[in-house]
Amino acid sequence: MTSPEGHPATGASFVVVANRLPVDKRTLPDGSTVWKRAPGGLVTALTPTLATRSGAWVGWSGIPDSDENPTVDGIDIHAVPLSGQEIADYYEGFSNATLWPLYHDVLVKPEYRHDWWDTYVTVNRRFAEEASRAAAEGATVWVQDYQLQLVPAMLRELRPDLSIGFFLHIPFPPRELFSQLPWRTEILEGMMGADLLGFHLPGGAENFQSLVRRFLHVDASRDGVGVRDGYGTIDYEGRVVKVGSFPISIDSATVAANAAATGDRAARIRAELGDPDVLMLGVDRLDYTKGIDVRLAGLERLFADGRLDPAKTVLVQLASPSRERVDSYIDIRNRIEQTVGHINGTYGTVDHPPIRYLLKPVPRDELLAYFRAADVCLVTPLRDGMNLVAKEYIASRDDLGGALVLSEFTGAAAELTEAYLMNPYDERSVDDAIEAAATDPADVRGKRMQALHDQVMTNDVDQWAQSFLDTLAGKR
Repeated sequence: MTSPEGHPATGASFVVVANRLPVDKRTLPDGSTVWKRAPGGLVTALTPTLATRSGAWVGWSGIPDSDENPTVDGIDIHAVPLSGQEIADYYEGFSNATLWPLYHDVLVKPEYRHDWWDTYVTVNRRFAEEASRAAAEGATVWVQDYQLQLVPAMLRELRPDLSIGFFLHIPFPPRELFSQLPWRTEILEGMMGADLLGFHLPGGAENFQSLVRRFLHVDASRDGVGVRDGYGTIDYEGRVVKVGSFPISIDSATVAANAAATGDRAARIRAELGDPDVLMLGVDRLDYTKGIDVRLAGLERLFADGRLDPAKTVLVQLASPSRERVDSYIDIRNRIEQTVGHINGTYGTVDHPPIRYLLKPVPRDELLAYFRAADVCLVTPLRDGMNLVAKEYIASRDDLGGALVLSEFTGAAAELTEAYLMNPYDERSVDDAIEAAATDPADVRGKRMQALHDQVMTNDVDQWAQSFLDTLAGKR
């Protein structure tokens, strides 16, 4: 078996294919550069799995026209170079201005451009070819997420000997929304190149099967594939394609252990903020789906109605810049910054603004210290595939302190039923959940956190990955 251009397929037995590599290039004070493990939910989720296998990772470095292949944490890196124009069309364009809003309930109107689609096809083929070169004979290849939905079929055409899995980390939309996509058939055909398609929730698997029946005219059964309430198999082009639900999680034990070591820093954070009665925390990419504006509006109403005291309450909002050249992201950043300024100007004083807003990534240890310090964590997306921040906050609280306010429109809400669940589209629901999380007796919050902590510590990322890979291998 050979890969494209005649290269012998003597590579890794396990290959991850994702839009981004698990590393970032950083410039040191002396001007030298070094590659470090990157932050982010996908990297955090998959790195422990790769660490136990002889594997490779195929992806883009995040740098235009770069094809450097560093080795970090023992992972064999296969960089896929992208030009500046390809980044604009494939990543900022089709992936994040077409697919992302479409898959997130059209919170922002998707743009459908044929030039973006053409580049998406070209880049997906490049990823498939690099994965083919990286994979050994009969290897397992796990393709990740919405940027690479054409890769499974392209890779199967190149390397029919491979076992191919695909996992979607964001919601998969219902027929009424997905049908808007001019390339709906091509996307479905691309995904159907996999042997196993994984979604966070049964609803995503149901939506996919409904669309396959409608547009590919094939039968889809409901035989129960997956770790939780899966939805079965599809006979397609002489193969059986499995479709299942696999709710992703985190490296719970490591998060808990590292967070427990931040107690002193957590205490200093509270002191630096003036030892508020209630310290709230938001941790998000700066994205219109995350509902940062929802929590800010709720907090302002609670201040205005006298239900929370701004003199005794602090919200720390940690926001990581994201997709800064996309208009919808520029708009949400401006709106959030204006709202923060308005609330602080109305309800704060010079030495006590009730909202502390930080627009930059926070080091991992510092983030865990914030989790440890916070009385309430606000996770309020309008739509989210899972949301690992919620699970990291819970894992960080082995002291059973704190409270989680969680949107019903996250995948995590299906598992974390003892959180203070709220409907981000209902002002009363938002306000009541935030107030209850901030003011309920400690024993009530402790019982909730005990149940949440047990769930997250039991269902960790290793279970998620093993469940998916065992199903792909036919062991389930």
